Amino acid sequence: MNDRSASTALTALRYLSGFGAHRETEAVEGALPIGQNSPQKAPFGLYTEQLSGSSFTAPRSQNLRSWLYRLRPSAMHPPYRRADDMMLRTAACREVECPPDRLRWKPLPMPEAPTDFLAGLATLATAGEARAQAGAAVHLYAANRSMRRLFASADGELLLVPQQGELLLATELGRLAVAPGEIAAVPRGVKFRVEIAEPSRGYVCENYGAPFRLPELGPIGANGLASPRDFLAPCAWFEDRDEPTEVVTKLAGRLWRVEYDHSPLDVVAWHGNFHPYKYDLARFNAINTVTFDHPDPSIFTVLTSPSETPGTANVDFVIFPPRWMVAERTFRPPWFHRNVMSELMGLVKGSYDAKREGFLPGGASLHNATSAHGPDRAAHEAAVAATLEPQYLADTLAFMFESRYLFEPTAFAMNSPQIDREYDRVWTGFPKASVPASAPSALGEGRGEGK
Repeated sequence: MNDRSASTALTALRYLSGFGAHRETEAVEGALPIGQNSPQKAPFGLYTEQLSGSSFTAPRSQNLRSWLYRLRPSAMHPPYRRADDMMLRTAACREVECPPDRLRWKPLPMPEAPTDFLAGLATLATAGEARAQAGAAVHLYAANRSMRRLFASADGELLLVPQQGELLLATELGRLAVAPGEIAAVPRGVKFRVEIAEPSRGYVCENYGAPFRLPELGPIGANGLASPRDFLAPCAWFEDRDEPTEVVTKLAGRLWRVEYDHSPLDVVAWHGNFHPYKYDLARFNAINTVTFDHPDPSIFTVLTSPSETPGTANVDFVIFPPRWMVAERTFRPPWFHRNVMSELMGLVKGSYDAKREGFLPGGASLHNATSAHGPDRAAHEAAVAATLEPQYLADTLAFMFESRYLFEPTAFAMNSPQIDREYDRVWTGFPKASVPASAPSALGEGRGEGK
């Protein structure tokens, strides 16, 4: 759990490294109590608060909580009032029918009017049931100015995937600078603000279920995929601001607003294992075949939110990064497939090897449960004809949110001018296979010693 520094276009920050560890940090020396969590008198007259990310009685290996030491109690605010839900939607959301079609969208245009991160969020699809803490939603965002207000989701953990423009996340537990090619997670209920230096666009997964964790490695062994040491947590940082601050909270699918008379980003010190974090996807150690056949895409899982069914994710975050392709005698792009899980994909940069056209950085595609999908015709023809030499897939970064639940598109998604209504055409024109007359009959002929 080491200190690590990073300089960005927005600011130079220090971080704590490691995933899932209990850590401690203070912005002012002596602000953390020693030997107990809740002393009668906390240092400097700070107020003690426990932030719980799990039930008190969750097993130790799954228990999430942090102790915060702040300038004022977070309970010190007037009643909330209902706010406009804008373009945010929450599962279960069935404002339009969910077709079995494959769906695809072009990138959101950058807004012309002043638009902060919260106003620029638009829900593409929802899955499961937020009130039952099951499933997820996928939102897109496009913003051209920094937030002055704060936001928190009590419905789910937020996983941010920038596609264009660096974000500075100012949270209750510290600051994170997150550029395209990186991701950041903000836990359920944690207040934060998004600051930008240029027009920015990207994706957000709102995870209603179990918090994201590293996947089990199984026969891969002790190393590979995402390494715990490469995840970075913020060092303590606080605002001492006595001025009105708007806070917007999302609960049960609705937005609510309240005005504090101070900034609630006032945590001077904290310790625990429930906090925001970031990760550079370039540090992912991709594992791939060195003999034949294309491996299951689950081998590229960065983070998983498990469900009550072993091996069946509430939602997985999977990436397709730059990597070597060396498989022999093999159709190397992803094969044609019908999946009982639902797949919502995005593209951060470059192109995706199964799509030669139409899938653009900042865009998205949705292949719901059992829908047939796979390489488009151009990608298929190129892969079948390719000389099978070692090939490095460079300048690419695609990702997938995969869930056991159906991703149901919103009215915004189905009526958006960004929807690609010609998407199905990428699978037209495949020539019929030619089977010789001497091939086995429809009744089949076995093979082996029993013939």
